[in-house]
Amino acid sequence: MENWKRAVVAGAAGASVMFFLNRRSTAGIIFAGVSLATLASEYPDKFAEIRERMPDYVERGTNFLDVVSRVGERLAEATERRSMDWLEALLRS
Repeated sequence: MENWKRAVVAGAAGASVMFFLNRRSTAGIIFAGVSLATLASEYPDKFAEIRERMPDYVERGTNFLDVVSRVGERLAEATERRSMDWLEALLRS
C-alpha cells in the first residue's frame, strides 16, 4: 500500500474514532466509510470474500448475542433468588 493511502486510512480511522467519542456519529460514520473505501480500493479481492461470507458472520453474531442474553437472564434470576434467600434468612433470625 502506498504511503498516502496509509495516511488516508489512518487519518480517517482516527477521525472516525474521535467523532464517535464526541458523540458525533454522522461524521464518525462518514470518516469510517472513507477509511473502508480506501482499504477496499487497495484490497478488492479480500472485500469480495468478506461480502460473500457476510451472512455467515451475521448468523454467528446473532447466535452469540442469543447466548449472551440467555446467560444474562440466568444471572439475573440467580441474583434475584439469592437476594430473596438472603432476605428470608435475615427475617427468620
